[in-house]
Amino acid sequence: MGIVQICKGEYFWLEPKNAFEFFQAPEVGRIALAFLQGSFAYGGWNFLNYVTEELVDPYKNLPRAIFISIPLVTFVYVFANVAYVTAMSPQELLASNAVAVTFGEKLLGVMAWIMPISVALSTFGGVNGSLFTSSRLFFAGAREGHLPSVLAMIHVRRCTPIPALLFTCLSTLLMLVTSDIYTLINYVGFINYLFYGVTVAGQIVLRWREPHRSYPIKVSLFFPIIYLLFWAFLLVFSLWSEPLVCGIGLAIMLTGVPVYFLGVHWENKPPSFNTLVDGITRVGQKLCVVVYPKMEPEVENDLSKETKEQLEPM
Repeated sequence: MGIVQICKGEYFWLEPKNAFEFFQAPEVGRIALAFLQGSFAYGGWNFLNYVTEELVDPYKNLPRAIFISIPLVTFVYVFANVAYVTAMSPQELLASNAVAVTFGEKLLGVMAWIMPISVALSTFGGVNGSLFTSSRLFFAGAREGHLPSVLAMIHVRRCTPIPALLFTCLSTLLMLVTSDIYTLINYVGFINYLFYGVTVAGQIVLRWREPHRSYPIKVSLFFPIIYLLFWAFLLVFSLWSEPLVCGIGLAIMLTGVPVYFLGVHWENKPPSFNTLVDGITRVGQKLCVVVYPKMEPEVENDLSKETKEQLEPM
């Protein structure tokens, strides 16, 4: 429909003199927040890394999947927005609660019902992908001993990390304490990019400290450096523009500090504490019908000594 609109001459807001007309005074802080909220749509770009162990030939298929998916998704997202502005002015876009639905009502007539159904399917697909990948993050954390050991277990027949999936679901529901989607995006986006930047910086440090280490998937340092420059701009000016929202996000993140000290740093735990944890673990095993998975030798070798000792008695 966007192509049809352009062929009909409906591209007023795509012309440079109109496309870059400002409706609010441009500020660096607002530009940073715009990037933060706009990039939220691309938030799944790194999820495939969480399920590397479950990929067939990951060293070959992981880069291939990333190189195919990111340009494809970017193409679809950008041209969807181009289609929107052929039917709606920027004021109408801002006033709409569901841009795709408004676009369908304007152009599709009796077939406008296709848009809300498509949005619902896209939403369910996004939730499915997020649950599938994010749960593996908790699963790996528990396997390293940073989270309760029950989260490192899988179903005896389906081989899915059911406790980690349930934990992901419950933690996601906690995000519904706020009803403002834009505030939620700022919460999640700011913290996500904070950790993305730390992770990318870790890659640079690792390449500097261990230059002769074997890297199955290796890219030029040019890309992480460019990413870190963008990351610094985004975080600094987002924090400057919305200090309260970003501060609340940081406070939520810091709630993990006592959990770390309680579960990881505190080594000499009393027997009563360990008995309580073991009891909770066994109850979780019975409810979810889960056990520890049989790990590949190279995965088991990467585990810490403390984690191996924790897994053996179970």
